[in-house]
Amino acid sequence: MKARFGVRRGTALVAALLVAVIALVLPGSAAARTDDNGAHSDHWGVIARSTFGSPVAELRNGPYGPFGTTGGTARPPYGRGSLGIEVSGATRTVTPTVVEKVYFGNEVDFFGKQVLGLRRVGFHVFQTSQNVGYGGPTNMPNIRFEIDPNVTSTDDYATLVWVPTASPVRNGWSPFLDATRTGYWYLTGGETTCNRAARCTFSQLKASFTRVNARPTVYTVAVGKGPDFMWIGAVDGLRLNDYVYDFERAGVRVLRTK
Repeated sequence: MKARFGVRRGTALVAALLVAVIALVLPGSAAARTDDNGAHSDHWGVIARSTFGSPVAELRNGPYGPFGTTGGTARPPYGRGSLGIEVSGATRTVTPTVVEKVYFGNEVDFFGKQVLGLRRVGFHVFQTSQNVGYGGPTNMPNIRFEIDPNVTSTDDYATLVWVPTASPVRNGWSPFLDATRTGYWYLTGGETTCNRAARCTFSQLKASFTRVNARPTVYTVAVGKGPDFMWIGAVDGLRLNDYVYDFERAGVRVLRTK
């Protein structure tokens, strides 16, 4: 997207710099990508459309511990806080009358970004032994992108989901779980060969779009859980390309990384 500014000669350089910045951040611009760090803290929150029951997704301090735990697994990987998530769901011994779902994300700042521009994706998780008992080692939160698949002119919505593998740490914080190398991806709308029945790696997912000459774009980005098994834990350090979104009690901080 190009922009013109009516300015005096003395401000021409400033105007040129503003044009460059606008081209980087405006949705739909040629430079719009998922590595844009313009996410505003006020734009993060529970996505009401994607939530039911009475779950919790709340920015909080910690968690630290549990008792007797020391080292890197005993504290959030960034800052002092994280996104605490609590959902009711099935367990291996109980089938509840209410199964909940919650997604905490951003419905504004990533709109129009290119899905195929994703290079690094993932997060850190605070996993407990109780969660494993409820639904097994892969009972984990996930990352979800609402997207326009752009496969056909009439199909303009699908959900792209990354499901992580088991955390290597129980009762503490995991290392970075890399969604480009671990876990699996699927698309809910059946637009490509990657679906719930035919799970894909990250590279297979991207190839499935290029095979049908599609250029999918992002509507929203979120992390969450459900509806499936009960889970009580936390997530921190959501990474999208060169930026890490640090969940803190006071808001979401954006950190530049390599």
